[in-house]
Amino acid sequence: MLKEFRTFIARGNVLDLAVAVIIGAAFGKIVTSLTDDILMPLIGKVFGGLDFSSYFIVLGDVPAALVGSTDYQALKKAGVPLLGYGEFITVAVNFLIVAFIIFLIIRSVNRVMPKPEEAPAAAPVEPADIALLREIRDELRKKG
Repeated sequence: MLKEFRTFIARGNVLDLAVAVIIGAAFGKIVTSLTDDILMPLIGKVFGGLDFSSYFIVLGDVPAALVGSTDYQALKKAGVPLLGYGEFITVAVNFLIVAFIIFLIIRSVNRVMPKPEEAPAAAPVEPADIALLREIRDELRKKG
């Protein structure tokens, strides 16, 4: 069993997947920074100085020290149940950016990669009974 596991791990696909996960995590951090530090402040500025992280609905009791607070992270850390739709909007924008970039990468790769040539379709194998009937027909033509 250990030998099979070692063979499985040594396959190129597993190593490619590991590299993809590591690069994906780093790429995710870049996109998160792009969204949090550049795009969302610009979007907020366009819509009148909105800070999307401050959009939430308090669903439970707030500790006395945090009453009136608009700090989403502080309230969340204090265990206050929140409906953070502003945070959701930020994450949705992150997703759209990542999906669009992946779309552009795949589109570019598909244009650059040569398309495999399709092999000519092989003639379908004729069933034995039809081949036999053809032979009989050909023999009859020769005699007739």
